[in-house]
Amino acid sequence: MREDGKIDYVELPGGDLPGTKAFYAKAFGWTFTDYGPDYAAFEQGLDGGFQSDAAEGKITQVVVLYAHDLDAMLATVTAAGAEIVRPIFEFPGGRRFHFRDPAGNELAVWSEGKGGL
Repeated sequence: MREDGKIDYVELPGGDLPGTKAFYAKAFGWTFTDYGPDYAAFEQGLDGGFQSDAAEGKITQVVVLYAHDLDAMLATVTAAGAEIVRPIFEFPGGRRFHFRDPAGNELAVWSEGKGGL
């Protein structure tokens, strides 16, 4: 069951996405769900995906937290002192935003659908 503020997803750089998928499939038996040519999701204990879209800028690891109400979580994170580095945006499956914590780590928070549940 998804819970507010818990780690829900990990996003990793995909680089050569077909090669990355082939490596993880061969080495560990992973399977993938493709969401276009630049994104492949995996479910291997902790859900995650590989991002290879150069339009996303420098691709780094992103820990993604969950929120039932994304707008309320954005307000909470902002009030706690986070820097919002990417405002709420839609993607296939939901909406999310990115923030930088006081230590400089970039994390994201996502919610299913439009505006939460």
